[in-house]
Amino acid sequence: MRYQTTTGLAADQIQELVARIWQIIQCHENQAWPPTVGLYRAVVITLVYVRQNLNQAAVGDLFGVSQSTVSRIYRGILPLIGQALCLHIPNLKEAIRGRLVLVDGTDVPTGNRAGHEDNFSGKRRRAGLNIQVAADTEGGLLGISAPLPGSMHDRKAFAECDWEDLLAETSVIGDPAYQGTHTITPRKKPQGGELSAGDKVNNKFISSLRSAVERCIAHIKNWKMIATGYRGRLSELPNIIRIITSLEFYRLGW
Repeated sequence: MRYQTTTGLAADQIQELVARIWQIIQCHENQAWPPTVGLYRAVVITLVYVRQNLNQAAVGDLFGVSQSTVSRIYRGILPLIGQALCLHIPNLKEAIRGRLVLVDGTDVPTGNRAGHEDNFSGKRRRAGLNIQVAADTEGGLLGISAPLPGSMHDRKAFAECDWEDLLAETSVIGDPAYQGTHTITPRKKPQGGELSAGDKVNNKFISSLRSAVERCIAHIKNWKMIATGYRGRLSELPNIIRIITSLEFYRLGW
């Protein structure tokens, strides 16, 4: 059976991932998933759940298991996927070497939650976490930052995640939200005036380059657990974002 659309990974990538997890669990005393489900099937169930962000009962119906079994599989297998793929997340400083870097911010929607009002973004009109994404001019992923409160402006998030210092000696292009940094941004129309013909040409060129990072974000958001609304424990979301980052780099062949 083909799973590339539903899991995000090609068949040979899933097989390699299963083999790595099998090597990891050899030193574990207890099996991390229900014994009635094989390892390959448990990995596929977890990937489908993360990729499609279906509710657990729906995933259970697809694979002929109960909702509680899906929950146990997910909680047991996802950390093992993180361990198996942790080395696929490149060091950002190495990944950007010799490249023109495009940056943009996006949110991971979480829904309104008591005690986490600082995650509400007035710009996006919803609660979530802010992540910064770095891409090359071909739309290839170079890095995803640690998540920050969704209310944080991209300019501040760029500094808070240390990317402003890390990319200080690199040519970086961003949208107008990054004005005030060393990032190359489109020129704003002066108050009461108009942009010159040269500024309009430059802005158009910058916008055409920036479309690549927007495509990159669209591919990341194909992992729908971080795109259509995260329903789990908020304390676990940063680690889930890290694991999804490793899955995306693995999918891309890093």
